[in-house]
Amino acid sequence: MTHRLVAAARPEEVSQAARLLEPIEAKLAATEALLRRKVESDVPFIARAGEYVFAGGGKRMRPALLFWCSRLLGRQGDEDVTYAAVVELIHTATLIHDDIIDHADLRRGRRTIHSLWGSNLTVLVGDWLYTTAMKMALEHDDLRVIDLFCDATLRMTEGELLALERLGDIELTRDEYFGIIDRKTAALFAAACAAPALVAPVSEDAVAALSAYGRALGTCFQLIDDLLDYTAQESALGKPVLSDLREGKLTLPLLLALPRLTTAERAQVAAVLEDRAFSRVSEGEILALVQREGTLEEVSELARAQARRAGSALEHFADCEARRALEFAAEFVLHRRA
Repeated sequence: MTHRLVAAARPEEVSQAARLLEPIEAKLAATEALLRRKVESDVPFIARAGEYVFAGGGKRMRPALLFWCSRLLGRQGDEDVTYAAVVELIHTATLIHDDIIDHADLRRGRRTIHSLWGSNLTVLVGDWLYTTAMKMALEHDDLRVIDLFCDATLRMTEGELLALERLGDIELTRDEYFGIIDRKTAALFAAACAAPALVAPVSEDAVAALSAYGRALGTCFQLIDDLLDYTAQESALGKPVLSDLREGKLTLPLLLALPRLTTAERAQVAAVLEDRAFSRVSEGEILALVQREGTLEEVSELARAQARRAGSALEHFADCEARRALEFAAEFVLHRRA
């Protein structure tokens, strides 16, 4: 089985990803098999769309983290496979809806399903995946875990609403930006990591520590995503560079630079946000602004701080293979290139 983490472009990334995934390969394979079974349907379009989405693979970062957290706590049951599939279904449904909202044509280097079959059908597939995820979460009859996933889904929806309200707004603040990514990205990372701690015997300290770990790691993940939008090659990223700005999204590298720009330079940024295209301003002009102001390095340092925060949250646990894997996961996220 091939995962996007293992299929990284650089040989050193392949080795690092393998180090993270190989010890939990059986769990990941069980999750993939469960996902394939759950998207089977006697409604032909659901089956066809589900097969297309999951055939494209994915990083499976959130399931991997859930399995390592489960191993850290010494869990022995099969709940972790179910909950890993739940997390991936929620994540996939979110991506489907995000692509519709963003009018995105590419995801992981492949056409998005709404670009193939239209928004009307595709939005319903996203709804179906969300509902399937929650139905799966009920299988182990653990209300605290179900509540955790429901809360994460609600926060992700709130984050998307907040982001849409500020779409194309050059006055977006740093606090607002972090509030959005906390909901849209960090919330599901936190839920994935904390879920095993809610399986009996419950440890409230472990719930808090793993939630903090996941939240910090999710924030780091999003900051690196923002950087890659400015620095990665399109072939590695699977979508056009500067696609966020083209969609009207003001992310941290440019947001930090804005107060330092001249009136004319701010007008250039506003033009891209207004046009949703690089028609009056080139990509190179925008890249030159963030490079000149050094904000790519500033965002890199903020990402490193979040990776350190994630590592600090693990101090609650004794040294073991699982803790070391989770510490390594923070470094992997920090240095990923796709």
